[in-house]
Amino acid sequence: MLRKAINTLIFALIAAVVAALGYWNIAPENAHKPQQASNDDAIDFYVLGARTVQYQDDGKLHYRMTAEKLEHVKSTDITLVDTPKLDLYRGSELPWKVTSQRAEVSPGGTEVELIDDVRIARTDAKNRPTIITSSRMTVIPDKEYAQTKQAVRIVAANGVTTAQGMKAYLNDGRMILQSNVRGQHEVR
Repeated sequence: MLRKAINTLIFALIAAVVAALGYWNIAPENAHKPQQASNDDAIDFYVLGARTVQYQDDGKLHYRMTAEKLEHVKSTDITLVDTPKLDLYRGSELPWKVTSQRAEVSPGGTEVELIDDVRIARTDAKNRPTIITSSRMTVIPDKEYAQTKQAVRIVAANGVTTAQGMKAYLNDGRMILQSNVRGQHEVR
């Protein structure tokens, strides 16, 4: 009989512990609290199949931009862009065509970080192409300026130039190559 009482007491104690643990996990104060998501990288809006066109004050086309997807990060005000394509006309008929796999646009759009397979191309009035490629590039649209510290390759009508780092002034077609500059040029 004593053995039966001890077994019953042990089972009752185990049952009380299990019940207490069960209550602890589903207590009303825990059940009604909303889940706290990590708001550090919460997306507050997104756009699929984005297209935008901007005109200059005189009515000429300034740029045309498309992207598969835009996501705006609420906490940092940064916009993440998938496969951006930008045709930068600046009022001319011959645009600079800018593409990459991804991009990050700073708050206010003052700076754009192009990431992976960056390509900036233009064909001039004499049908001569210029193609600039890199793995990463920062563009400041208002100043029509681009820069990178990464390896860059420039293919132009008269040859190929490679360098480590570049500053490009798109408005006047001037480029400053930073280091390890190598070129192969044809004389015509």
